[in-house]
Amino acid sequence: MKVSQQIIALGGGGFSMEPDNLALDRYLLEQTGKPRPKVCFVPTASGDSDNYIRRFYESLCTLDCTPSHLALFQSPVDDLQSYALEQDLIYVGGGNTRNLLAIWRDWGLDRVFRTALEHGVVLAGISAGSICWFEQGVTDSMTPKRSTQLASINCLGFLEGSNCPHYDSEENRRREYHRLLKSREIVDGWAADDGVALHFVNGSIKTIVSSRTNVYAYRVRTNGEEIHEEQIEPHCLKIL
Repeated sequence: MKVSQQIIALGGGGFSMEPDNLALDRYLLEQTGKPRPKVCFVPTASGDSDNYIRRFYESLCTLDCTPSHLALFQSPVDDLQSYALEQDLIYVGGGNTRNLLAIWRDWGLDRVFRTALEHGVVLAGISAGSICWFEQGVTDSMTPKRSTQLASINCLGFLEGSNCPHYDSEENRRREYHRLLKSREIVDGWAADDGVALHFVNGSIKTIVSSRTNVYAYRVRTNGEEIHEEQIEPHCLKIL
């Protein structure tokens, strides 16, 4: 029987942004189909921040799952592929997308996560952990710290197109995504407000959910001169 390949890309939200509202985190766990799923947090983009890892455990330990994390700046597990294949959900945190991709490729995690996806492990992430799965993403990790300009970055290509998170919360995101599209520096793709998750199955969008109201996903395309932005209202998850 063919295994469903699931990737869930969060524009923002989850335990790191909404510690009192874990609706998106519950949704991620539910998609594994397991009664007590094993979830691995990958904080590479934050430099394996101790604070980020602590907040992950504080939040996920309140849910019905078995949490762990994969740190690459310390001593990692001996067999990365075996460890990844033991998981039900791989949950990638935010931070510096450029560093994340460079470190993953050096460790061979790009290949490991591709294998995990093909074996039915759910891949998910927020911000850098959302961008990384697409062909390209909109990022601030390629430009000077004080620059208001963003750049495109080539990513893993597990999903077709480009991705832009934080579409409503960072004022330069929409403007810069449009600029990059018009200049052909980035391909057509998907944008998501904070609190919105894009759920792909076998490379195609299955559903779009949110942890709050009045937020949206966007299918964004250009002909090189004009931007066509299709606003999509997500299904708002029940907040417990």
